[in-house]
This record gives sequence, structure tokens and C-alpha cells, in this order.
Amino acid sequence: MSRPLTVMLVAGEASGDTLGAGLAAALKRRLGDGVRFVGVGGAKMAAQGVVSPFDIAELSILGFVDAFLAAPRVSRRIDQTVALARREQPDVAVLIDSWGFTIRVAKALRKAMPGLKLVKYVAPQVWASRPKRARVLAGAVDHLLAIHAFEPAWFEPEGLRTTFVGNPALAIDFSSADAGRLRADIGAESGDQVLLVLPGSRPGEVRRLARPFEDALRRLKQGRSDLKIVIAVADTVSDQVRAWAAGLPFRTYLAETERQRRDAMKAADAALACSGTASTELALAGAPMVIAYRMGPLTYLIAKQLVTTRWVTLFNIAARDFVAPELIQADCTGPRLAEAVAARLDNPALRAEQVRRQNEALALMGRGEGDPSEKAAETVLGLVAGR
Repeated sequence: MSRPLTVMLVAGEASGDTLGAGLAAALKRRLGDGVRFVGVGGAKMAAQGVVSPFDIAELSILGFVDAFLAAPRVSRRIDQTVALARREQPDVAVLIDSWGFTIRVAKALRKAMPGLKLVKYVAPQVWASRPKRARVLAGAVDHLLAIHAFEPAWFEPEGLRTTFVGNPALAIDFSSADAGRLRADIGAESGDQVLLVLPGSRPGEVRRLARPFEDALRRLKQGRSDLKIVIAVADTVSDQVRAWAAGLPFRTYLAETERQRRDAMKAADAALACSGTASTELALAGAPMVIAYRMGPLTYLIAKQLVTTRWVTLFNIAARDFVAPELIQADCTGPRLAEAVAARLDNPALRAEQVRRQNEALALMGRGEGDPSEKAAETVLGLVAGR
């Protein structure tokens, strides 16, 4: 009896954990007991059978300075990942997002196991900054699974076979999400408004946004006794966010499970969100939002020299406009955040117009084109068909 197909999945942060879990589930649907998983991931991948040798929260690094300081720890985790591959002898390794970590894992695996098929899932955003990374990636992996239709044109000229699979965030099904259930859970009366706060999925994000977010929430609560504040808790920073929420001088409600987070997105009259994957999910749920982000001063100065796009939010990039306001770095202050959120809470017409424009942008991104995890699974199986 032949051994099951062994797939190594490596993710370094919460968004990659979601992608890896989706790919694992799609492979299981096709192969059943004929596939097993090894690798590095978080809680969602663990539920699919990926036993991670360490907590990926250690890899949620934000900025050039933090990356420099964390380099020895990350190097140890790369060595552990390679040792796991040597022991388990996977047929293919899928390295998911987290460019700084996974490109180093790819190079180390290529050196240690030259015959192992290497797949990168989610391209580095060379269309936004550092286009030379396309050539670097082409020299490190065998295949790229791209989530944007325009990305193959950046990588195939460098000799990297690329398959457009679509953005998994666009395939999230909110049909079972229930705004009424969330409102009942938090005791919201009929006239109460719900503000959903998403402080990030990396420790550095939560740490840098905690103060301006608290200031903004204090201001918003003044004169708004009917405002219910729900805080979405990412698995990778759960203890940190719970501690921050517990220290706020007013009552908040935590959305900690996937069901609670999706219910909260549907129930939100407005959202205050750290820039990231969650912005696409909020748009799919029909929530108007304000986007915020802060990084270290040195990281920001370097990023300003490298980034070539005006926007950081994917649907803003697709629309080539600030459909959702982006308050970044010096603009990310309590007063500015509170003003932008208040404008949406107090103006139903503004909320409706923003949701309409968000939907238009989602259509440009490929909303409704099927489940990318299925196409990703099909591509991975095609690569190892002759094993």
C-alpha cells in the first residue's frame, strides 16, 4: 500500500494560517485519507492536522527594525522548519505569504532537499514595492500561486510558472453570519449602534495602535451612550488584545471565534480596522470602515522610499481611490480616527455610499469567481502527479 501524499504547509502569520487551512481542507476533499500534512501554522491549520513545532506568533514581525532584532530567533525557527522537512520527507512544500520568513525557508529547503517541489502561495507585492523580488522568488521556488489576476505578468517573464487562483478572502461566505445574533449576544437595543474594532493580528500592530485606538474610542463614547464597541480578537494576539481590552475605561465585547467575528462584521454600523486582510472581509460583509496603520519611524522612512502605490488597502488599490479613508503614521491619531469614524456613524447616506463603492471595488478584484482553495489544491496536485 502506497503511503499518503505528504504535503508540507508553512505559514508565518494569521492570514497565512487561514490560507493554509483552506488549502488543506480542499486537498482533504479530493484525497481523503490519501493525504497527510506537516508543517508550521496556527490554530486553523492545526484543526486540519498540521502540528506546528512552534507558535507562529513569534514570526508576526512588523518593520525592518523589529525584523533585525528578531533575526536570531527567526533563524532558529527556519532551522526547525528544515529539520521537520528532512524528518517527514514531504512530496511538496507550500510556503504561504510572510515573505521575509518563507523566502528564507525556501532557500534553505532548496539547499537541504534539492528534489523537493516548492510552491509559493501569495506573491510578494512587487507591483507596490521592490519589483526585484520577482527574480529572487523565481530563483527560489518551482511554482507560484497568485491571488491577483494581474500578477502572473510580473513573475512569468522571470521564468517562474504562475497560476492565478483568486483571492481566498473574496470567497468567504457570510450567508450564515447573523447580525441579530451578535446584537443579542451583546445586549444591543434596537437603536444602539455597533462599532467593530480590529486592532491587528501581529503583536507590533496591536502595540502601536493601542494608544490611538483607545483615544479614538474614548472620544466616540462621549455623548454616545448607545454605542456598543466590539473588539475582534485574532488568534495570534489573543492574550495581548484581551489585556488591552480589559484596561479600557468602558465596557467592550470580544469577538473571539470565527462565528463571532463574522457576525460582528455583519452587525457593524462602522469599523475601525488595522490595515490588512480583514479590510477585504469587512467589505464583503458590507461594513463601512476606516483603515489605520502605524509602524516604527525608521521602518516608515524606509517604506516611503520603496512603496510605489498611494494606497495600502487592496480594494482602494483596485479602485485607485480612497474608497475607505486610510489614516497612516502621523495621521493615525485619536482625534483623526474618531472624526472619520464619527462621520460614518452619524451619516447613514455616507455609510451607504461607501458600501456601494466597496462593492464596486470587490467586483474589480474578482468577487464571485469561486473558491481559490480548490484551484490551489488542483495546481498542487498537478505538480506532484508524477511522484
